[in-house]
Amino acid sequence: MKLSFHGADRAVTGSCHLVECLNRRILIDCGLFQGSRDLVEENVAAFGFDAATIDYVLLTHAHLDHCGRIPLLAKRGFRGEVITTAASRELARLVLVDAAHLQEEDAQRRARQWRRRGKEEAPSPLYTVVDALDCFDRFGRTAEYGQPLQLAEGLRATFFDAGHILGSASILIEAAEHGRTRSVLFSGDLGNAGRPLLRLPSPPARADIVVMESTYGDRCHRSLKDSIEELYGAISGTLARGGNVIIPTFALERAQEILYVLHQGIERSRLPPAMQIFLDSPMAISATEIFRRHFECLSPEAACMFREGRDPLQPANLHLVRESADSVAINRIIGGAVIVAGSGMCTGSRIRHHLRHNIWRKESAIVFVGYAASGTIARQIIDGATSVRLFGEDIAVRSAIYTINGFSAHADQQELLAWRRAIEGVRGNVPGSWRRACDAGARCALGGTAGRAAASGRRL
Repeated sequence: MKLSFHGADRAVTGSCHLVECLNRRILIDCGLFQGSRDLVEENVAAFGFDAATIDYVLLTHAHLDHCGRIPLLAKRGFRGEVITTAASRELARLVLVDAAHLQEEDAQRRARQWRRRGKEEAPSPLYTVVDALDCFDRFGRTAEYGQPLQLAEGLRATFFDAGHILGSASILIEAAEHGRTRSVLFSGDLGNAGRPLLRLPSPPARADIVVMESTYGDRCHRSLKDSIEELYGAISGTLARGGNVIIPTFALERAQEILYVLHQGIERSRLPPAMQIFLDSPMAISATEIFRRHFECLSPEAACMFREGRDPLQPANLHLVRESADSVAINRIIGGAVIVAGSGMCTGSRIRHHLRHNIWRKESAIVFVGYAASGTIARQIIDGATSVRLFGEDIAVRSAIYTINGFSAHADQQELLAWRRAIEGVRGNVPGSWRRACDAGARCALGGTAGRAAASGRRL
Protein backbone atom coordinates (compact mmCIF):
# COMPACT_ATOMS: atom_id res chain seq x y z
CA MET A 1 0.00 0.00 0.00
CA LYS A 2 1.35 3.41 -0.97
CA LEU A 3 -0.01 6.78 0.18
CA SER A 4 0.82 10.23 -1.18
CA PHE A 5 -0.60 13.71 -0.63
CA HIS A 6 -1.50 16.13 -3.43
CA GLY A 7 -3.24 18.87 -1.44
CA ALA A 8 -4.04 19.89 2.16
CA ASP A 9 -0.46 19.03 3.11
CA ARG A 10 0.88 21.82 5.37
CA ALA A 11 -2.18 23.80 4.23
CA VAL A 12 -5.92 23.68 4.84
CA THR A 13 -7.47 23.53 1.37
CA GLY A 14 -7.19 21.40 -1.75
CA SER A 15 -7.64 18.02 -0.04
CA CYS A 16 -6.44 15.24 -2.33
CA HIS A 17 -4.84 12.01 -1.10
CA LEU A 18 -3.85 9.06 -3.28
CA VAL A 19 -3.88 5.44 -2.11
CA GLU A 20 -2.33 2.78 -4.35
CA CYS A 21 -2.92 -0.87 -3.50
CA LEU A 22 -4.02 -4.12 -5.14
CA ASN A 23 -3.54 -2.57 -8.59
CA ARG A 24 -6.08 0.12 -7.80
CA ARG A 25 -5.57 3.88 -7.47
CA ILE A 26 -7.97 5.58 -5.10
CA LEU A 27 -8.32 9.30 -4.42
CA ILE A 28 -9.69 10.49 -1.13
CA ASP A 29 -11.22 13.82 -2.19
CA CYS A 30 -10.17 16.10 -5.03
CA GLY A 31 -10.62 19.61 -3.68
CA LEU A 32 -10.05 23.15 -4.83
CA PHE A 33 -7.31 25.32 -3.35
CA GLN A 34 -9.03 28.33 -1.81
CA GLY A 35 -7.98 31.68 -0.37
CA SER A 36 -5.86 34.28 -2.16
CA ARG A 37 -5.63 34.59 -5.92
CA ASP A 38 -2.11 33.19 -5.72
CA LEU A 39 -3.74 29.76 -5.44
CA VAL A 40 -5.26 29.99 -8.92
CA GLU A 41 -2.04 28.62 -10.38
CA GLU A 42 -2.13 25.66 -7.99
CA ASN A 43 -5.61 24.75 -9.20
CA VAL A 44 -4.52 24.92 -12.84
CA ALA A 45 -1.31 22.95 -12.25
CA ALA A 46 -0.94 19.21 -12.85
CA PHE A 47 -2.37 16.97 -10.17
CA GLY A 48 0.88 15.09 -9.64
CA PHE A 49 -0.66 11.92 -11.07
CA ASP A 50 -2.40 10.88 -14.28
CA ALA A 51 -6.15 11.50 -13.91
CA ALA A 52 -6.92 8.71 -16.38
CA THR A 53 -5.31 6.12 -14.07
CA ILE A 54 -7.57 6.84 -11.09
CA ASP A 55 -10.10 4.07 -10.43
CA TYR A 56 -12.11 5.64 -7.60
CA VAL A 57 -12.71 8.96 -5.91
CA LEU A 58 -14.05 8.52 -2.38
CA LEU A 59 -15.54 11.87 -1.41
CA THR A 60 -15.62 12.71 2.30
CA HIS A 61 -17.98 15.68 1.94
CA ALA A 62 -19.21 18.41 -0.38
CA HIS A 63 -17.21 21.45 0.66
CA LEU A 64 -15.44 22.97 -2.33
CA ASP A 65 -11.96 22.40 -0.89
CA HIS A 66 -12.74 18.67 -0.92
CA CYS A 67 -14.77 18.20 -4.12
CA GLY A 68 -13.97 21.29 -6.21
CA ARG A 69 -11.52 19.73 -8.70
CA ILE A 70 -13.57 16.63 -9.55
CA PRO A 71 -14.85 18.27 -12.80
CA LEU A 72 -11.24 19.09 -13.69
CA LEU A 73 -10.25 15.50 -12.91
CA ALA A 74 -12.91 14.24 -15.31
CA LYS A 75 -11.93 16.86 -17.88
CA ARG A 76 -8.36 15.53 -17.74
CA GLY A 77 -9.32 11.92 -18.30
CA PHE A 78 -10.79 10.39 -15.14
CA ARG A 79 -13.27 7.67 -16.06
CA GLY A 80 -13.56 5.87 -12.73
CA GLU A 81 -16.30 5.95 -10.10
CA VAL A 82 -17.04 8.64 -7.51
CA ILE A 83 -18.54 7.22 -4.33
CA THR A 84 -20.04 9.33 -1.54
CA THR A 85 -23.12 9.53 0.70
CA ALA A 86 -26.55 10.47 -0.65
CA ALA A 87 -26.55 13.88 1.03
CA SER A 88 -23.02 14.66 -0.19
CA ARG A 89 -23.99 13.71 -3.74
CA GLU A 90 -26.82 16.29 -3.73
CA LEU A 91 -24.74 18.96 -2.07
CA ALA A 92 -21.76 18.35 -4.38
CA ARG A 93 -23.93 18.90 -7.44
CA LEU A 94 -25.09 22.21 -6.02
CA VAL A 95 -21.56 23.30 -5.04
CA LEU A 96 -19.84 22.28 -8.27
CA VAL A 97 -22.36 23.86 -10.62
CA ASP A 98 -22.21 27.08 -8.62
CA ALA A 99 -18.39 27.03 -8.66
CA ALA A 100 -18.34 26.47 -12.41
CA HIS A 101 -20.77 29.34 -12.96
CA LEU A 102 -18.57 31.68 -10.91
CA GLN A 103 -15.49 30.58 -12.82
CA GLU A 104 -17.20 31.28 -16.14
CA GLU A 105 -18.20 34.75 -14.93
CA ASP A 106 -14.67 35.43 -13.69
CA ALA A 107 -13.20 34.27 -17.02
CA GLN A 108 -15.54 36.57 -18.94
CA ARG A 109 -14.57 39.51 -16.73
CA ARG A 110 -10.86 38.80 -17.21
CA ALA A 111 -11.38 38.46 -20.97
CA ARG A 112 -12.84 41.97 -21.08
CA GLN A 113 -9.88 43.29 -19.09
CA TRP A 114 -7.40 41.58 -21.40
CA ARG A 115 -9.10 42.94 -24.50
CA ARG A 116 -8.91 46.46 -23.08
CA ARG A 117 -5.17 45.92 -22.63
CA GLY A 118 -4.83 44.77 -26.22
CA LYS A 119 -4.17 41.11 -25.40
CA GLU A 120 -5.61 38.43 -27.63
CA GLU A 121 -6.08 35.32 -25.48
CA ALA A 122 -7.55 35.52 -21.98
CA PRO A 123 -7.28 32.66 -19.46
CA SER A 124 -10.14 30.16 -19.71
CA PRO A 125 -12.14 28.96 -16.69
CA LEU A 126 -10.79 25.98 -14.79
CA TYR A 127 -13.96 24.19 -15.88
CA THR A 128 -17.39 25.14 -17.19
CA VAL A 129 -20.92 24.40 -16.05
CA VAL A 130 -21.08 21.71 -18.73
CA ASP A 131 -17.90 20.15 -17.30
CA ALA A 132 -19.42 20.20 -13.82
CA LEU A 133 -22.62 18.52 -15.01
CA ASP A 134 -20.69 15.97 -17.07
CA CYS A 135 -18.63 14.85 -14.08
CA PHE A 136 -21.80 13.55 -12.43
CA ASP A 137 -21.81 10.73 -14.97
CA ARG A 138 -18.91 9.46 -12.86
CA PHE A 139 -20.93 9.39 -9.61
CA GLY A 140 -21.88 5.77 -9.02
CA ARG A 141 -22.74 3.87 -5.85
CA THR A 142 -24.07 5.64 -2.76
CA ALA A 143 -22.33 4.96 0.54
CA GLU A 144 -24.24 4.34 3.75
CA TYR A 145 -22.60 4.86 7.11
CA GLY A 146 -21.06 1.70 8.51
CA GLN A 147 -21.77 -0.43 5.41
CA PRO A 148 -18.62 -1.72 3.63
CA LEU A 149 -18.40 -1.26 -0.15
CA GLN A 150 -16.35 -3.68 -2.25
CA LEU A 151 -13.92 -1.86 -4.56
CA ALA A 152 -12.02 -4.92 -5.78
CA GLU A 153 -11.15 -8.41 -4.60
CA GLY A 154 -9.68 -7.95 -1.13
CA LEU A 155 -10.30 -4.17 -1.15
CA ARG A 156 -13.19 -2.38 0.54
CA ALA A 157 -14.16 1.05 1.84
CA THR A 158 -16.46 1.97 4.73
CA PHE A 159 -17.88 5.43 5.42
CA PHE A 160 -18.42 6.68 9.01
CA ASP A 161 -20.28 9.82 10.11
CA ALA A 162 -17.75 12.65 10.54
CA GLY A 163 -20.27 15.14 11.99
CA HIS A 164 -18.78 18.02 9.97
CA ILE A 165 -21.55 18.92 7.51
CA LEU A 166 -24.58 17.05 6.22
CA GLY A 167 -23.44 13.74 4.72
CA SER A 168 -19.79 14.15 5.76
CA ALA A 169 -17.73 11.02 6.34
CA SER A 170 -14.49 9.53 7.54
CA ILE A 171 -13.40 6.73 5.22
CA LEU A 172 -11.73 3.45 6.19
CA ILE A 173 -9.92 1.54 3.43
CA GLU A 174 -9.09 -2.10 4.11
CA ALA A 175 -6.78 -4.06 1.79
CA ALA A 176 -5.93 -7.75 2.03
CA GLU A 177 -2.57 -8.30 0.39
CA HIS A 178 0.48 -10.50 1.01
CA GLY A 179 -1.51 -12.64 3.42
CA ARG A 180 -2.51 -9.81 5.78
CA THR A 181 -5.14 -7.10 5.96
CA ARG A 182 -4.01 -3.50 6.38
CA SER A 183 -6.31 -0.57 7.03
CA VAL A 184 -5.91 3.17 6.68
CA LEU A 185 -8.51 5.63 7.96
CA PHE A 186 -8.98 9.13 6.51
CA SER A 187 -10.75 11.37 8.98
CA GLY A 188 -11.93 13.90 6.43
CA ASP A 189 -12.97 17.07 8.27
CA LEU A 190 -14.27 16.19 11.74
CA GLY A 191 -17.16 18.05 13.31
CA ASN A 192 -17.16 20.21 16.42
CA ALA A 193 -18.93 18.28 19.18
CA GLY A 194 -22.15 19.57 20.67
CA ARG A 195 -23.36 21.55 17.68
CA PRO A 196 -27.15 21.59 17.47
CA LEU A 197 -27.79 20.36 13.93
CA LEU A 198 -25.49 17.37 13.44
CA ARG A 199 -24.60 14.18 15.22
CA LEU A 200 -21.26 13.53 16.90
CA PRO A 201 -18.41 12.12 14.78
CA SER A 202 -18.43 8.32 14.87
CA PRO A 203 -15.00 6.72 14.31
CA PRO A 204 -14.53 3.03 13.51
CA ALA A 205 -13.37 0.71 16.28
CA ARG A 206 -9.87 0.25 14.88
CA ALA A 207 -7.44 1.11 12.09
CA ASP A 208 -3.75 0.49 11.46
CA ILE A 209 -3.00 3.99 10.21
CA VAL A 210 -4.94 7.22 10.65
CA VAL A 211 -4.63 10.25 8.37
CA MET A 212 -6.47 13.12 9.98
CA GLU A 213 -7.12 16.80 9.73
CA SER A 214 -5.71 19.26 12.27
CA THR A 215 -7.12 22.57 11.09
CA TYR A 216 -7.62 23.61 14.72
CA GLY A 217 -5.07 21.19 16.15
CA ASP A 218 -3.28 23.97 18.02
CA ARG A 219 -6.24 25.45 19.89
CA CYS A 220 -9.55 24.86 21.63
CA HIS A 221 -12.81 26.50 20.62
CA ARG A 222 -14.90 28.68 22.80
CA SER A 223 -17.97 26.82 24.05
CA LEU A 224 -20.95 26.81 21.71
CA LYS A 225 -23.25 28.01 24.48
CA ASP A 226 -21.11 31.10 25.09
CA SER A 227 -20.84 31.69 21.34
CA ILE A 228 -24.61 31.59 20.90
CA GLU A 229 -25.04 34.03 23.78
CA GLU A 230 -22.51 36.39 22.19
CA LEU A 231 -24.38 36.18 18.88
CA TYR A 232 -27.68 36.96 20.59
CA GLY A 233 -26.04 39.91 22.39
CA ALA A 234 -24.51 41.24 19.17
CA ILE A 235 -27.85 41.06 17.36
CA SER A 236 -29.92 42.57 20.18
CA GLY A 237 -27.46 45.41 20.77
CA THR A 238 -27.14 46.27 17.08
CA LEU A 239 -30.88 46.30 16.46
CA ALA A 240 -31.42 48.42 19.58
CA ARG A 241 -29.12 51.14 18.23
CA GLY A 242 -30.82 51.10 14.82
CA GLY A 243 -28.32 49.21 12.74
CA ASN A 244 -28.21 46.06 10.64
CA VAL A 245 -26.42 42.83 11.47
CA ILE A 246 -24.39 41.37 8.60
CA ILE A 247 -23.38 37.71 8.95
CA PRO A 248 -21.02 36.47 6.21
CA THR A 249 -21.58 32.75 6.06
CA PHE A 250 -20.85 29.63 4.09
CA ALA A 251 -23.84 28.22 2.21
CA LEU A 252 -23.38 24.67 3.50
CA GLU A 253 -23.97 23.89 7.16
CA ARG A 254 -23.07 27.28 8.64
CA ALA A 255 -26.03 29.09 7.10
CA GLN A 256 -28.37 26.32 8.26
CA GLU A 257 -26.88 26.32 11.76
CA ILE A 258 -27.33 30.09 12.04
CA LEU A 259 -30.97 29.73 10.95
CA TYR A 260 -31.44 27.07 13.64
CA VAL A 261 -29.86 29.28 16.32
CA LEU A 262 -31.98 32.28 15.26
CA HIS A 263 -35.10 30.09 15.38
CA GLN A 264 -34.23 28.97 18.91
CA GLY A 265 -33.43 32.53 19.98
CA ILE A 266 -36.83 33.80 18.91
CA GLU A 267 -38.66 30.78 20.37
CA ARG A 268 -36.93 31.31 23.74
CA SER A 269 -37.42 35.11 23.74
CA ARG A 270 -33.69 35.78 23.50
CA LEU A 271 -34.12 37.71 20.26
CA PRO A 272 -36.68 40.33 19.17
CA PRO A 273 -39.61 38.48 17.54
CA ALA A 274 -40.18 41.28 15.02
CA MET A 275 -36.65 41.34 13.58
CA GLN A 276 -36.43 40.71 9.86
CA ILE A 277 -34.09 37.92 8.73
CA PHE A 278 -32.80 37.72 5.16
CA LEU A 279 -31.09 34.61 3.81
CA ASP A 280 -29.49 36.24 0.79
CA SER A 281 -27.88 33.28 -0.94
CA PRO A 282 -29.53 31.15 -3.62
CA MET A 283 -27.05 28.38 -2.89
CA ALA A 284 -27.73 28.44 0.86
CA ILE A 285 -31.47 28.34 0.16
CA SER A 286 -31.04 25.27 -2.06
CA ALA A 287 -28.72 23.66 0.50
CA THR A 288 -31.35 24.21 3.19
CA GLU A 289 -33.86 22.30 1.09
CA ILE A 290 -31.36 19.42 0.89
CA PHE A 291 -31.02 19.49 4.69
CA ARG A 292 -34.79 19.12 4.94
CA ARG A 293 -34.72 16.10 2.61
CA HIS A 294 -31.98 14.40 4.62
CA PHE A 295 -32.99 15.16 8.18
CA GLU A 296 -32.13 11.54 9.02
CA CYS A 297 -28.50 12.75 9.11
CA LEU A 298 -29.26 15.42 11.70
CA SER A 299 -29.05 15.39 15.49
CA PRO A 300 -31.87 13.55 17.31
CA GLU A 301 -33.41 16.85 18.48
CA ALA A 302 -33.41 18.46 15.02
CA ALA A 303 -34.64 15.27 13.32
CA CYS A 304 -37.47 14.99 15.87
CA MET A 305 -38.58 18.54 15.12
CA PHE A 306 -38.79 17.74 11.40
CA ARG A 307 -40.75 14.54 12.06
CA GLU A 308 -43.23 16.50 14.18
CA GLY A 309 -43.74 19.03 11.39
CA ARG A 310 -41.80 21.82 13.12
CA ASP A 311 -39.14 23.27 10.82
CA PRO A 312 -36.12 24.33 12.92
CA LEU A 313 -34.63 26.07 9.87
CA GLN A 314 -37.57 28.45 9.45
CA PRO A 315 -37.35 31.26 12.03
CA ALA A 316 -40.13 33.85 12.13
CA ASN A 317 -39.89 36.65 9.56
CA LEU A 318 -37.40 34.77 7.40
CA HIS A 319 -37.11 36.10 3.84
CA LEU A 320 -35.48 33.86 1.22
CA VAL A 321 -33.70 36.04 -1.34
CA ARG A 322 -32.94 34.39 -4.66
CA GLU A 323 -33.21 37.24 -7.18
CA SER A 324 -30.46 39.84 -7.54
CA ALA A 325 -32.99 42.69 -7.61
CA ASP A 326 -34.36 41.61 -4.23
CA SER A 327 -30.82 41.45 -2.85
CA VAL A 328 -30.19 45.02 -3.99
CA ALA A 329 -33.43 46.13 -2.35
CA ILE A 330 -32.22 44.89 1.06
CA ASN A 331 -29.60 47.63 1.06
CA ARG A 332 -32.34 50.24 1.33
CA ILE A 333 -33.04 48.97 4.85
CA ILE A 334 -31.33 51.27 7.37
CA GLY A 335 -31.90 49.20 10.51
CA GLY A 336 -33.61 46.21 12.06
CA ALA A 337 -32.36 43.55 9.63
CA VAL A 338 -30.24 40.45 10.12
CA ILE A 339 -28.64 39.65 6.76
CA VAL A 340 -27.10 36.21 6.29
CA ALA A 341 -25.20 36.08 2.99
CA GLY A 342 -22.26 34.44 1.25
CA SER A 343 -19.48 34.12 0.85
CA GLY A 344 -18.21 33.39 4.33
CA MET A 345 -14.74 34.80 3.58
CA CYS A 346 -16.22 37.81 1.72
CA THR A 347 -14.33 36.82 -1.43
CA GLY A 348 -17.35 37.14 -3.70
CA SER A 349 -21.13 36.88 -4.05
CA ARG A 350 -23.61 39.22 -2.41
CA ILE A 351 -21.96 39.80 0.96
CA ARG A 352 -19.62 42.41 -0.48
CA HIS A 353 -22.58 44.62 -1.43
CA HIS A 354 -23.95 44.39 2.11
CA LEU A 355 -20.53 45.22 3.54
CA ARG A 356 -20.30 48.22 1.23
CA HIS A 357 -23.57 49.59 2.61
CA ASN A 358 -23.02 48.79 6.29
CA ILE A 359 -19.37 48.44 7.31
CA TRP A 360 -18.87 52.23 7.45
CA ARG A 361 -21.91 52.71 9.72
CA LYS A 362 -21.26 52.76 13.50
CA GLU A 363 -24.80 51.56 14.13
CA SER A 364 -24.28 48.28 12.24
CA ALA A 365 -22.31 45.14 13.06
CA ILE A 366 -20.42 42.54 11.06
CA VAL A 367 -20.45 39.14 12.74
CA PHE A 368 -17.98 36.49 11.56
CA VAL A 369 -18.93 32.93 12.48
CA GLY A 370 -16.51 30.98 10.29
CA TYR A 371 -12.95 30.50 9.15
CA ALA A 372 -11.27 33.26 7.14
CA ALA A 373 -8.21 32.37 5.08
CA SER A 374 -5.21 34.66 4.75
CA GLY A 375 -5.60 37.21 1.97
CA THR A 376 -9.40 37.37 2.08
CA ILE A 377 -11.45 40.46 2.89
CA ALA A 378 -12.87 38.67 5.93
CA ARG A 379 -9.36 38.09 7.28
CA GLN A 380 -8.43 41.74 6.67
CA ILE A 381 -11.44 42.90 8.70
CA ILE A 382 -10.85 40.38 11.48
CA ASP A 383 -7.20 41.42 11.70
CA GLY A 384 -8.22 45.04 12.32
CA ALA A 385 -8.09 46.76 8.92
CA THR A 386 -9.28 50.36 9.13
CA SER A 387 -10.57 50.22 5.56
CA VAL A 388 -11.29 47.60 2.92
CA ARG A 389 -11.41 47.83 -0.85
CA LEU A 390 -14.79 46.92 -2.33
CA PHE A 391 -15.72 47.44 -5.97
CA GLY A 392 -12.72 49.70 -6.52
CA GLU A 393 -13.50 51.93 -3.53
CA ASP A 394 -11.74 52.13 -0.15
CA ILE A 395 -14.44 51.99 2.53
CA ALA A 396 -13.81 52.79 6.20
CA VAL A 397 -14.44 50.10 8.81
CA ARG A 398 -16.51 51.78 11.52
CA SER A 399 -19.11 49.13 12.35
CA ALA A 400 -18.79 46.82 15.33
CA ILE A 401 -16.83 43.68 14.43
CA TYR A 402 -17.49 40.34 16.14
CA THR A 403 -15.50 37.16 15.62
CA ILE A 404 -17.26 34.19 17.20
CA ASN A 405 -15.23 31.02 16.68
CA GLY A 406 -17.40 28.62 18.69
CA PHE A 407 -19.51 27.97 15.59
CA SER A 408 -16.62 26.26 13.85
CA ALA A 409 -17.59 23.11 11.96
CA HIS A 410 -14.13 21.69 12.72
CA ALA A 411 -13.14 19.75 15.81
CA ASP A 412 -10.66 21.51 18.07
CA GLN A 413 -7.48 20.11 19.61
CA GLN A 414 -9.15 18.21 22.45
CA GLU A 415 -11.86 16.79 20.19
CA LEU A 416 -9.31 15.67 17.60
CA LEU A 417 -7.28 13.87 20.25
CA ALA A 418 -10.40 12.29 21.78
CA TRP A 419 -11.50 11.02 18.35
CA ARG A 420 -8.03 9.61 17.72
CA ARG A 421 -7.91 7.87 21.13
CA ALA A 422 -11.22 6.15 20.40
CA ILE A 423 -9.58 4.15 17.59
CA GLU A 424 -7.75 0.97 18.54
CA GLY A 425 -4.80 -0.53 16.71
CA VAL A 426 -3.08 2.61 15.41
CA ARG A 427 0.64 1.86 15.38
CA GLY A 428 2.85 4.06 17.52
CA ASN A 429 2.08 7.09 19.63
CA VAL A 430 1.26 10.56 18.41
CA PRO A 431 4.60 11.77 16.96
CA GLY A 432 6.17 15.02 18.10
CA SER A 433 6.03 16.23 14.52
CA TRP A 434 2.24 16.20 14.80
CA ARG A 435 2.23 19.08 17.27
CA ARG A 436 4.58 21.08 15.07
CA ALA A 437 2.26 20.39 12.13
CA CYS A 438 -0.68 21.56 14.22
CA ASP A 439 1.08 24.85 14.89
CA ALA A 440 1.14 25.39 11.12
CA GLY A 441 -2.55 24.51 10.84
CA ALA A 442 -1.66 21.52 8.69
CA ARG A 443 -3.34 18.24 8.09
CA CYS A 444 -1.07 15.40 9.03
CA ALA A 445 -0.76 11.64 9.27
CA LEU A 446 -0.85 10.03 12.70
CA GLY A 447 0.72 6.70 13.38
CA GLY A 448 4.42 7.10 14.13
CA THR A 449 6.78 5.74 11.48
CA ALA A 450 3.90 4.75 9.25
CA GLY A 451 2.55 8.27 9.27
CA ARG A 452 5.90 9.79 8.32
CA ALA A 453 6.38 7.24 5.55
CA ALA A 454 2.96 8.15 4.19
CA ALA A 455 3.81 11.82 4.05
CA SER A 456 6.76 11.11 1.75
CA GLY A 457 4.78 8.76 -0.49
CA ARG A 458 6.66 5.60 0.50
CA ARG A 459 5.05 2.23 0.86
CA LEU A 460 3.30 1.37 4.12
